[in-house]
Formats: sequence, structure tokens, C-alpha cells
Amino acid sequence: MKLQSIVRIAVLALPLMLVSCKSHKKVVDTNVSMAAKPQDADFMQQVRDNQQTAKFITSKVKFSVEVGPQKLTLTGNLKMRRNDVIRLQLMAFGFVEAGRLEFTKDYVLIMDRINKQYLKAPYRQIDFLRNSGLNFAALQALFWNELFKPNQGSEAVVLDKNKTNTPNFSTIESGDDMIISLEDGKMDYSWLASKNTAIIRMANILYKDRFNGNTQLNWDYSDFEVFSRKMYPKKHMIKLTTPEKEVKLGITLNYLGSDTEWEARTEVSNKYREVTVDEILRRFMAL
Repeated sequence: MKLQSIVRIAVLALPLMLVSCKSHKKVVDTNVSMAAKPQDADFMQQVRDNQQTAKFITSKVKFSVEVGPQKLTLTGNLKMRRNDVIRLQLMAFGFVEAGRLEFTKDYVLIMDRINKQYLKAPYRQIDFLRNSGLNFAALQALFWNELFKPNQGSEAVVLDKNKTNTPNFSTIESGDDMIISLEDGKMDYSWLASKNTAIIRMANILYKDRFNGNTQLNWDYSDFEVFSRKMYPKKHMIKLTTPEKEVKLGITLNYLGSDTEWEARTEVSNKYREVTVDEILRRFMAL
């Protein structure tokens, strides 16, 4: 596949997936033994206690992208600093940076290194982000394998064990798992967590639109390993389903680390041409 085709699919498909809406699928079990009582707020508190305490997560990454009949595999890097930035670098042929996705608290940056184009926009200017409540805090929670509240993130999930019912959230048993749910307007959020380990194995976000059709984002987690004394998933399988398209993305992390020696912001050269959100969307839908 030509380098330009790789960029066209990957640089357009990845950001559109990561900033869309829903999840729904079961995940394989992990061989971790933790005491967990599946009782509403107590169980949810244990889920929250499993959150990462590391400030940095960095890793070499293998991406698999499938857009309709088109499939490709890329390598790259993932660099995250808690409450600050999420960066994905996409490499073509293992040594050429083809694209870069950068999510900060204030904006989304999408760079096409090959064609020297970029998009930089605040979350409120991207309709499907604004409408679904998917800002930086929510994206961070998805990447870090955490519960979150819409427009607030994981830090807002503070539970009172003395209350018989946890406000907004609800739980229900499903075999060996617990389903944690939250409804917010047109959005339905749910997480699948193991009753035995209280580890999140799936995140589910549904955007309901009775006129244009629902949009779903399935985010499954597997292959957990100990990182900074907590369990963290090395495999993220994501599927975006819209009324028009289905896009699948696999992210496999290798060599998990906590490298701190990197610049947290990307400076865009004046050699790059800025494109609009509409242009990105048109190109994506034309794939």
C-alpha cells in the first residue's frame, strides 16, 4: 500500500474513532485475584481504587486499522501525561512519522506529516465531541482504563460508601461480571468489570439519535499486566459503528514505561496547511 494511502486511512480514521461515541462487547478474564464485593458503591469504589497512580505512561505501539475492506498495520508510540496530554505517533515502515494525534485539555491536534496538513481545534468546535460529552477528561479515562463522568472525567467519580445508592451510577450483575451504567441525556455510558478483580474490561458509550441513527464506540481491554503496582491493559480493541460506516482499531502496547523526557506540546511548522473539521470529516467519509 502506498505511503499516501496509509496516511489517508490512518490519520483520518484514528482520530474520528477516538473522538466519537459508544461501547459494547465482552472481554476475556484476567488471572488476578483481588477481594471484591459486588455491592453498588462498595464495588465501584474498588473499581476506582484500581486506577493507575503513575503520572506518565509511554509505550511502543502496534496499530491495526480496518475501514470497510481496507486493512493496514502501523507501528508508533503512545505518550501520556496524566491531566495534561495524550499523544499518538503513527509510523510508516517503522521509521517515518506519518501522522500525529495530540489531545490536550484545550484542543485536539491532528497532523498529516506526509501531506503537511493539520487540524487544531477546541473540543467545542467538534460537534460529535461536544454533544457526546467526550472532552479530554473522558478520552483520558478511556485510555487509562477508568470510570468517568461526562464532562468531568475520572476525578469526579467520588463515591460515598455510606449511601445506599450511588447518585447517577447503577450496577447489575451479569454472570462473572458487573455492569456499571450511567445515563446522561442522549448518552448511555456503561462499563463491564470483573466481580472478582474489579478491573474494567469494557467501556460502552452510546449516542442515541432517532433521526440519523445511533453511533456506538466499543472499547475492550485485555492482556493486563502490573504497571506501577496497578493492572493496566496492553491490548485495546476499539470498534466505531455509525449509520454509514464501521471502523475497527486495535492498539497493542509493547514495552510499557514511564518516560518523562519528551516535549508535552507539538509546535506546528508554518510549512503546514491548516484544514477544517469539515475537510477531515469529508475525507473520512470518502474512504
